[in-house]
Amino acid sequence: MATVGLDHLRKVYPNGHVGVADASFEVADGELLVLVGPSGCGKSTLLRMIAGLESISSGSLTIGARKVNEVSPKDRDIAMVFQNYALYPHMTVAENLAFGLKLRGEPKERIAARVNEAATMLELDKLLDRRPAVLSGGQRQRVALGRALVRQPQVFLLDEPLSNLDAKLRMSMRVEISRLHRRLGATMIYVTHDQIEAMTLGQRIVVLKDGEIQQIDTPMNLYAKPANLFVATFLGSPGMNVLRGRLRRDDGLLLDLGGGALVPLTGAALPEGWLDREVDVGVRPEHLLPADAAAAAMAFAPEVEVVEPVGNEVFLYLRHGPLSLVSRSSPQHHVVSPGDRLPLQLSVPHVHFFDPESGRRLLATA
Repeated sequence: MATVGLDHLRKVYPNGHVGVADASFEVADGELLVLVGPSGCGKSTLLRMIAGLESISSGSLTIGARKVNEVSPKDRDIAMVFQNYALYPHMTVAENLAFGLKLRGEPKERIAARVNEAATMLELDKLLDRRPAVLSGGQRQRVALGRALVRQPQVFLLDEPLSNLDAKLRMSMRVEISRLHRRLGATMIYVTHDQIEAMTLGQRIVVLKDGEIQQIDTPMNLYAKPANLFVATFLGSPGMNVLRGRLRRDDGLLLDLGGGALVPLTGAALPEGWLDREVDVGVRPEHLLPADAAAAAMAFAPEVEVVEPVGNEVFLYLRHGPLSLVSRSSPQHHVVSPGDRLPLQLSVPHVHFFDPESGRRLLATA
C-alpha cells in the first residue's frame, strides 16, 4: 500500500468554473479517508484527479514517493469502484473478476488464485458462474469490489459505491467494506454525499463545499468541534439546531431570541467581544432538553409540531415563530403531543457559538 499526497491541488475548467479550489492533505498508508459533501462540492472531481481521469490544473499529486500528475491512470497502480458497478453483462462473475488481470498479461495460475481468494473473501465463490443480470444489487457491488481487490493496487478509490442500494443493503455493505479494510490494511479513499456513511466508515473525513475544504478531522472531532456552521449542520442526523439572537447578561448569560423569548446559557463561556451582538448558537438535538422546574419559567417554549417515535428514541419537531428545531429524547423521558408547548433548556457544555456572517465557530474565553 502507499500514502497519497495532495499539495495545493486545483481544478479549473475551460469555462472558468473552479471544481476544486485548493486541496492539500495526505492519506496515510492503510488509512480509510472519506470525502463528503453535497452534490457539486467537488468530491468526485477530486477523486477523479487522483485516479487520473481528470487533468490537474495546478498543484502536485503523489502516490507513494512518486509524483503522478502526468502519469496515465493504468500506470498509477490504483483500482476504482464506481457507483454503477461497471460490470460486463456478457461475462460471468469469474470473468469479470479476472478481466483486468488478463489485460495485464498475468499468468493463468495467478489469475485463478487471486480470483478464488477474492471470491472467498467476499462470499462470491458460489456465484462465479453467474452473470450480473441475475445478481442482486449487493452481489453486483461485491463483484465490483472483488474486481478491484484482485488487482492488489496500492490505493483503492471508491466513488459513491453504495448509492444505488436500498437502506438495508447500504448498512450491510458499509460493514462489509469496514471489515475488508481492516483485513487488507489497504489505503482507501471513499467518496459519498451520505454523512452517515462518512461518519461510520471514515477514520478521517474531508468535508467539502463549493470546491473548498471546510475541515479535515476524525468523525467524532468533526461532530463535537465543527470548524464552521456548514460542517455543524451537514454532519449529524438530524442536523444541529441553530438559534440566532443576542447575548445578554442578567444574572447569567442569556440568548435573547426577540419577542420576549430568552434562553438561559448559565455557565457558558462567552466568546470575547460578543456581548450584545447577534450570534448563532448551535446545539445538537440530543442537547436540546425539556426544561427543569427552575428553567421552565423562562419564555422559550416552542410548540410541538410532530412527534416521531423511531423505537429506542423519539424526535420532536418544534416551532418557535419562524424557528424550526429538533429535539431527540428517549420514549420514557416525557410524553407530549402535537400542539403542546414544551419549555426547553440547552445543555450548556455542548453549546457552540458561530459568527452569523462568516459561519466560523467562535472560541469561548476561558
